[in-house]
Amino acid sequence: MGKTILIVDDSASMRQLVTFALKDAGYDVAAAVDGKDAIVKLSGTKVDMVVTDLNMPNMDGIELIKQIRSTATCKFIPVVMLTTESQESKKQEGKQAGASGWLVKPFTPEKLIDVIKKFVR
Repeated sequence: MGKTILIVDDSASMRQLVTFALKDAGYDVAAAVDGKDAIVKLSGTKVDMVVTDLNMPNMDGIELIKQIRSTATCKFIPVVMLTTESQESKKQEGKQAGASGWLVKPFTPEKLIDVIKKFVR
């Protein structure tokens, strides 16, 4: 069984794009439409890594990371932000919340897989 990556993004097309790239690289993929949906998925699915957008309705990526880091069963799961935000202040906010890495959209599938491989083998 492959490693499972949870994709969290409110854009269906972005979830689909990331899913295709990860499946092509041999990963299993779970998807959530926002942070609240991701928390539900994390409670019922073994996940090896989370790739989340920053700006989403209901619960944004920063709050999602804080929730993951405060949950005993999830706190060591690597979480990478995949977002259009590239300001240093946002990156610092993500880092302080516990983000493992940051990837700016648009991205190439190769770059995404390179980042994933740094955390999931």
